[in-house]
This record gives sequence, C-alpha cells and structure tokens, in this order.
Amino acid sequence: MDDTTIYLSGDCRVSFFNISSQGLFENLNSPDVIFEYSLPLLEMQILVIFFAIVMSHMFLRRLGISPIASYMMAGIVLGPQLFNVLERSSRKLSVDPALDGSAMLRSISVFGTIMFTFLMTVRTSRRVAFHSGKLPVVIGIVSFFVPLFGLGLQNLFSDSIDPHYMPLDKALGERTAIIITQSAILLPSTTYILLELKILNSELGRLALSASIINDILGIFSMVLASLQATYTHVSHLTAYRDFIAVIIFLLIVFLVFKPAVQWIIDRTPEDKPVENMYVDVVIITALASAAYFVFFNMKYILGPLMIGLIIPEGPPLGSALEAKYEKLTMNVFLPISITVSAMRCDGISIYNQFNDIFFNIFLTFLTLFLKLVSCFGPSLYYKLPLNESMAVSLILSYKSFHDFVLYEAVLDDKVMSYPHKPIYDFYFPSSKTYFYHLLLQYISQATYAFLIIFSLLNAGIVPMVLRSMYDPKRKYVNYQKRDILHLEPNSDLRILTCLHKPENVSETIAFLQLLSSPNLDFPMAVTVLHLVKLAGQINPIMVPHNKNLKRLNHNSYIHTANLAFRQFMLESLESVTVTTFTAFSHENLMHEDICTLALDQSTSMIVLPSGRKWTMDGMFEFDDNAIRNLNQSLLDRAPCSIGILVDRGQFSRKSIVSSKKKYNIDVGVIFIGGKDDREALALVKKMKHNTRVSVTVTRLVFKQEAKPDWDYILDNEGLKDIKVPEENNDIVYTERIVTSGAEVVTVVRSLAEVYDLMVVGRDHDMTSKELLGLMEWVELPELGVIGDLLAAKDLNSNVSVLVVQQQQQQV
Repeated sequence: MDDTTIYLSGDCRVSFFNISSQGLFENLNSPDVIFEYSLPLLEMQILVIFFAIVMSHMFLRRLGISPIASYMMAGIVLGPQLFNVLERSSRKLSVDPALDGSAMLRSISVFGTIMFTFLMTVRTSRRVAFHSGKLPVVIGIVSFFVPLFGLGLQNLFSDSIDPHYMPLDKALGERTAIIITQSAILLPSTTYILLELKILNSELGRLALSASIINDILGIFSMVLASLQATYTHVSHLTAYRDFIAVIIFLLIVFLVFKPAVQWIIDRTPEDKPVENMYVDVVIITALASAAYFVFFNMKYILGPLMIGLIIPEGPPLGSALEAKYEKLTMNVFLPISITVSAMRCDGISIYNQFNDIFFNIFLTFLTLFLKLVSCFGPSLYYKLPLNESMAVSLILSYKSFHDFVLYEAVLDDKVMSYPHKPIYDFYFPSSKTYFYHLLLQYISQATYAFLIIFSLLNAGIVPMVLRSMYDPKRKYVNYQKRDILHLEPNSDLRILTCLHKPENVSETIAFLQLLSSPNLDFPMAVTVLHLVKLAGQINPIMVPHNKNLKRLNHNSYIHTANLAFRQFMLESLESVTVTTFTAFSHENLMHEDICTLALDQSTSMIVLPSGRKWTMDGMFEFDDNAIRNLNQSLLDRAPCSIGILVDRGQFSRKSIVSSKKKYNIDVGVIFIGGKDDREALALVKKMKHNTRVSVTVTRLVFKQEAKPDWDYILDNEGLKDIKVPEENNDIVYTERIVTSGAEVVTVVRSLAEVYDLMVVGRDHDMTSKELLGLMEWVELPELGVIGDLLAAKDLNSNVSVLVVQQQQQQV
C-alpha cells in the first residue's frame, strides 16, 4: 500500500500516508524523501533513540548511574531544547495533523509501558504484602494519606496566578495533579531500585515492597474513583454510571471467567513442563485488550494490565512462561523507547521562561516529597527500625522514576489536543462531550511537565548513590556475637541450618545430621531445613514457613517427600531433635540473602550446604553445578555464622541410612593442620562423640620445619589438649603424621581417604608452610580449600565424602 485516502468527518481528503519506500535511489536529488514513508521514518527514529542512549550511558555509567537515567538523558537531548525529534517527525508523513509522523513511535512507547506494567505486576508476589507484619501496612496506609494534606495548600497565592500562563481553574487543577502524582508510590519504581541496589531479598527490601503494594492497592481504587468523579462532574451523570458499570463488569469477568481460565491453564500444564505458547499469547492479548477497554471507558490505560497482572499467579508455570517470552524484548527494546519518548517531550527551556509561574508548583513538589518522607520515617522509628534503615526505606518509597511518566503524561496538556480534528479521538472517546471532557482534564503545563521529568532524572541518578552509602545490606550480617560451634556453651542447643537444592541433597543432609544426633536430651539439636527453589517469573522473592497453610506454594512432590523424611528423622531422635522447614522462592544471585536472613533469625551456629559437585551411584564424577558453587562462595564471604560444605560421593549417605537400622559404625576422620577453621571442624566432630555409632579419628599433620609458636599455635594446642591424652578421652582417637613436602601431604590425604566414610576438614589452614602454599596453585575448587579440594578431586579413587568447615567470618 502506497497512498491512502482518509475520510475525516465526511470530508474526503487525499493524504499521502506511505508505508514503505523504494530505497535511497527513489529520488537521488533528495534522498531524505524516504522519511516521508512511515516505516523508514520509524526505523530512523528508533535508531536515533538507541544511538543517543548508548552515547549517554557511555558517560553516565562511569559515575555509577543506572541505565534508566541514560534513557531519560537521551530523551532530553533529543527533545525540544536540542534536536526536537518529535516535532521534526510530526509533519514528515503528511500535511494532515491526523497523520502525525511521531504517532507510531508514541504508540510503541505506550505499548512498552503496558507490557512493562503487566509483566512487573505478574512477577510481583502479592503475598509479600501480608507476610511482613504490621509495619508495612501502616507505612503503606500512612504514606498514602499524609502527603494528600498538601491539597489544603493548593489555594495559597492563587490570586497571583498569571491568566496568560493558565486560567485559574486549570492552575488549581495543575496543583492538585502535582500533589496526587507526587504522593503515589508505584510498585515498578520501588521494585526497580531494589533490584538496582541488590537488596530485593533483604528485610529492608521486603518491607519496602510490602508497603508499596499496600499503597498501590489504595492508589488503584482512588484512580478509578477519581476518573468516575471527573466524568460525573465534567461530562454527564449517565456516562459516569456507564463507566462504573463497565468497571464492575470488568471485575466480574476477571474473577469469574479469566481467573478460573488461568487456573485451568496451570492445572493442565504438567509439572516441570512449559505452558503452551497459545495460552501465553492469549494472556498477553487479554492484557492489551484490557488497556483498550479502560481507555474506551475514560480511564487510565494502565489500570487494565495492572488488574490482569494481579490475577495471574506468580512464578511457574504461567508467570515464568510470560517472562521467558516477553521480558527481554520489553526490557531491552520497548522500555528504553518508552522512557526516551516520554523524556523527549521535556522542554527544559520552558522551565526558565515560566519559572515564576511554576515556582509554587516546585514548592508543592518538594513539600509532598517531605510529607512522604515523614510519613514513611515516622512509623519506621515507632516500630523500632534502626535510624539508617528508617531513612533508607523512606528514600526508597519516595523514589520517583520512569514509571511515574505514565502519571505525568496522563495530565499533560498534549499538543495533539489542540488540533481541531475531533474524529481522531472518536475512536477512543465516542462522544463529543467526552472529547471536551478530556480537554478539560489536561492539568499541567509543558513547563511543569519538564520540571517533573528533570526531577525524576535527578532521582534516578542521585537516590541510588545516596542509598548505597547509607545502607549496605552486608551490614545486616555483621555479628556482634560469636555464632559458631567452637564457642557454644556446654549442653546448649546445636542450631544448624541445612539448605536443599535437589532431591539427592535430602539423604546426604539427613546422614550428616544423624552423626550429630543423640537420644540423650542433654544434647539437643535444632535443625532448620530450607528448600531453595529457583525463581523464574516472579520478581519478588518469598519465604514460606511450612507450618502455614499455603497449599499452592507447597505443592511440590519433592519438597513434600523431603519434609516427610525430616519428620521421620525427628521422630527417630526421641525428642532430642526439632525440625523447622521453610521454602525460599528466590533468584539464584539473591539466594544468599534468604539464607543469611534465616540464619540470623534462627540464631544458627552453622549452615550446611551441598557442594554442587555431583557423583554417580558408583562414585564416578558426573558434573559441577556452577550456580550452587557461586552461591556457596557468596555465603562464605558474608554468612553470619560458620559454614559447612558437604561433598557426598554416595557411600556415606547410603551407609548412614543402613547403619541407623543395622547398627553399623560410621568412621569419621579429621585432618588437623592448624588455624581457626580446623579448630571449628574439631569442635564439630567433638559433638559426634555422643553418638555411639560414630567413630572419630583426628590426624594432625605436623610439618618438619614447623613455624614459630604464635597465638594460633597456642589455640590449636588448647583445642587438642583434651583428646591428646588417652586416659582423659575414650571417644576420639588422636594421631600425628609428620610431613616434609607438598607431595607428602597429598599422599597422606589420599591414604586417609581410603580409611574413612566421612572426612571433616577446615577450609583455610595455617598457611605459613611452603608445602601448603605450593598446593594452592593446583586447587580446582577454591571454596573447599586445599585439603577439601584434594578429597573432592575427580581422580581420587575413593568413596570418601568430605565436609569442609569455615568458622564464622563476619565478626566485629
């Protein structure tokens, strides 16, 4: 199709609305004629946008500023003050204003906003709002109502409003729009900054998300009511009633038709299988149709995708399928275009030219910001949140970013509205009364819009940097108390947190815990089991205690079977062991946050982790799971207690299960070289001496050229003192082996691996000897240390399992 005849209100005009050109050679005298075709023009607009984004981010990233700020900066550069891309494009296609050359670009921008809003809502757990206590509910409610007190000041200095700037009624409406838009806390903006700061899984992140969800729910209701009230006042009572009935019908369809249909799709999808593409596409089409539905009935188009997204259950299978298919395209293509196009409408010069007119608007913006900060800060302090965290959560919830552009554009006096051609809006707003109603509802001026865009840009650039300096999530895991096994009081509870990724982790973990259990009630053990489930399709992580009735989240055959196994282990321990079970749905790169948080909450002395190295049933190496290895490394760097990494070749867990029934002994060996990790490993195996089925042997490697005695040397001998003398110790065998070189160390370790079912070793040792320093160069798994790596080597012809111990690192 080359030419199109457009009929506007019965007036027949020939408009040259050309879609595709014949290339650069169509007119050699004027090659830019190709931009009079819609497709080449759109392609050039997108190319210019991404070029500006790349150039902006090239400089801003050196300052640690996020890509979102680069999108905004690119839009400002391409806006009226410099290149004015939208204005230059608007008359390229046709002299008819109805065929605006920037219309397609703006359509893509709106599409990107719809997709982003929908996907963010789908990937957000609504349950997080109701599992974080009273504080987020209080913050969400107070932060919604308190900033609205600024409405009482909107009439101040109204007699000084210049009528040439804006009529009085519209100027007061502009002030109202500023207060309302600045009072809103938008969940996508909150989620984005938490992701950017990598504190989504922290307690602070959960608190901010919960408060934001509560505030958003109130905001949706108020937005619907405000739209209905405006229609009732400015259009007609009948139209308002019609729109209200339309909302009720929409909600009924969503809850009575769409929600059961979604559940039917989930139920018919086999476990661990993807949802059929047809269903995924139908859901997306439904979200887009809901946006058109709300536009047709005189409301904001994002309301439809928000409500549809809230209905779709987070996580697999449907949520993850939507994310896998549409997230990258939305986040990397449509969202940058959407943000940039919105910022391209920012005319910075108008702020200077009309500064006196918008000065009070600027004051209201900062007043609303102050009220919002106070409304978040006050409840946080009241509920005994630390000062720094109270300030941080206030800044996070006051953060204004790209998603707020939707609100700003909704109240901007769009230039298109000044066109005298009503029929272009008849498609969306079928009555002339509704058309004039939308003219009346354009509240803010171009100067105010430009200020709000720049205000959001400053937020996106400055607030994350301030929060990084104010709140370090690692500080949460700094312990002022010693949480390890070495410093446990005699006869106190041994608190252990075990982490499970896969079904095979269950038997090896229970096998290890059996070594520490005793029917003697004088040596109690409290075990916390944490199932780790990789999150695919849910932006907000959630931790579920298994004593709560959350059937859908707990509906996993492996987790159910594992819980039964741990329950059986607890019953066999004759009340000396208690087991508490949790499931954490989280992203791989954030799982350490959940583990550390739970370890703190449960006052854990040691976290036991699977190694990630998998073996076949006959002890042959199968593969390394690098995701688990990376998680273990993160925990070694920041865990609030001691760490144990368990490498099971299979024989240890199988023999332990049999031994619990046939009374076979488990032989445990300890290689002691020196250092705090070896002392922690020694303290752990001393807890095993109460189990009559466990035989423990400690082998100390003594180097021929031993280093001069220091404090570590004194502590090492103090720890070994009670097992060195046979008369004082009948439960643990102690031996010494003298080694003269690194090769001899390897020989001794390999020979000991033939004797024992489980070896317990420290991760780091007294590294003053040259022999161990030389072995460091050959380490394949650095998270296991030198000796642990030797015992977990692929070429080791042994079935021995190994537990590598690191004592608590985060001590002040």
